[in-house]
Amino acid sequence: MLTNQQIGIIIIKSSDLANNFLKELGNIMAVTIIEVLNKKDLLKWVRFPNELYKNNEFFVPFLENDEMDTFTKEKNPSYEFCETKLFLALKGGKVVGRIAGLINHAYNKKWEKNAIRYTRFDFIDDHEVSAALFEKVVEWGKERGFDEIMGPMGFNDTDHQGMLVDGFDQLNMSVTFYNHPYYMEHLERLGLTKSVDWIEYKIKCPTEVDSRIERLANRLLERGKYNVVTYTDRKALYNDAFEAFEVVDEAEAVLYGTVPLTPAVIKNMVDNYIPLVDLDYICSVKDTEGHIVAFGVMVPSLAEAFKKANGKMFPFGIVHMLKALKCKNDVLEMYFVAVDPKHQMFGVPAILMNTLVRKCIEKGVSYCETGPMLETNKAVHGMWRYFEKEQHKRRRCYIKSI
Repeated sequence: MLTNQQIGIIIIKSSDLANNFLKELGNIMAVTIIEVLNKKDLLKWVRFPNELYKNNEFFVPFLENDEMDTFTKEKNPSYEFCETKLFLALKGGKVVGRIAGLINHAYNKKWEKNAIRYTRFDFIDDHEVSAALFEKVVEWGKERGFDEIMGPMGFNDTDHQGMLVDGFDQLNMSVTFYNHPYYMEHLERLGLTKSVDWIEYKIKCPTEVDSRIERLANRLLERGKYNVVTYTDRKALYNDAFEAFEVVDEAEAVLYGTVPLTPAVIKNMVDNYIPLVDLDYICSVKDTEGHIVAFGVMVPSLAEAFKKANGKMFPFGIVHMLKALKCKNDVLEMYFVAVDPKHQMFGVPAILMNTLVRKCIEKGVSYCETGPMLETNKAVHGMWRYFEKEQHKRRRCYIKSI
């Protein structure tokens, strides 16, 4: 078998030898697509981005075990309403791309759509590779009777979504995608167009609480209609977390692409997040009956820890993560900030923000990074109007009729 390094300038006088050589060369350069059907290939599929971005200073790898679990039916309760097919692209025997096709039945039912999704679409800068991978998902979608493809979109709103289209020179968050700029040209060449964008802010932590926010928060608390709850006990947080995620689900129900969070999905998130979070950066707001009406979660940034771990929890990854969570870390990532829609107009967000900002000031936080927020979600953008901020990233969901 000829390798890429062995291909140079060769003069062949025999026609038979020439034909064999060209056939061998074609085999080397052809793109082969295989479906991921076993754990060995799944591991290759999960690890491919680490190889693709190994020299990129802004790429943050996902945790390998988490991604393996996400695409294992027995580990991910979202498979109750989702189906997937995973594909690898090979060229010269080397992995050069990957993609996952995803049928989200809950999304199609809720929004009355007939769409297939794609996610984890990564590839070298080779149009033959990206086209071959994309066509496999389109082919599956057509076989199943779908007339539209959209992505990158995952299993639910807490999964990674949106392709980076601006902010390539910014360190990625630990819970979002990073991708090369050339992806945009590839997707447009495939006939995909913008459906919606998400934007992200880097918010500077103030040196003192804004008096307007504090006055409003104190007024609401003094009236006795609400009280703020902070946590010092992980068990108490665990007990509240299930109701809190119901608030998150209701608050995000009207947003693009969302699907209802089932009890099993909520339990899976609670079990995954509770061990990681720093209790100092979590609070909830409850009404007079003790029901949660708002919930906020920020986490010390794990981006640098994930980079050092290269996506592996063991043997040293856990050490980097614990250090990021327990030692001084002046960068926070906002995981969830949600307010029950019935209480949004009563100033409840001010209570949440006042409490969390006070804690950030006390802990010496420099800035916080928001997760992706729909550009059309004016309510959440309004929460940051009192802060010095920079919109430093933009993500996009693409769509195409098939």
